Amino acid sequence: MTESAELLTSEEMWLPAIQYEYLDHTADVQIHAWGDTLEETFEQCGMAMFGYMTELPYVEVKQTYEIEAEADDMIGLLYKFLDELLFMFSAEPNLICKKLRILDFNTSEFRIRCKCYGEEFQIGKHPQGTEVKAITYSAMQIIERTENNPFEVFVIIDI
Repeated sequence: MTESAELLTSEEMWLPAIQYEYLDHTADVQIHAWGDTLEETFEQCGMAMFGYMTELPYVEVKQTYEIEAEADDMIGLLYKFLDELLFMFSAEPNLICKKLRILDFNTSEFRIRCKCYGEEFQIGKHPQGTEVKAITYSAMQIIERTENNPFEVFVIIDI
């Protein structure tokens, strides 16, 4: 994970529409995210995870961070991507993101590089949501876009 505190452009400050929801699941929560591209869908899934941990309108974009993930297949890449984001939040300092932007998304070599926009999580400033303990492979799905439907992912997170 690399950190920087450069000035952000207006494009970087723009926030995408929310394209995710939380589905009931026994003892855990399932994230359902969608988008016009697979990159957008992965970004939305990551944002859903952060949105479960706190209310994102309270998060300011004060710093940027970059994470990278590699895997052997697409399901593994989704898992490793989310796991890197969760590690970023769990490590000191606890970093929470308001926005994610995938910079490199290699679907043949199963590699992601992502820029994360946010700040250090602070009790009192950021409402505490539910702690995410781990990402799981259980029922993880990536659904390819069809003519009438966007890309979709389903991920169960352990809470």
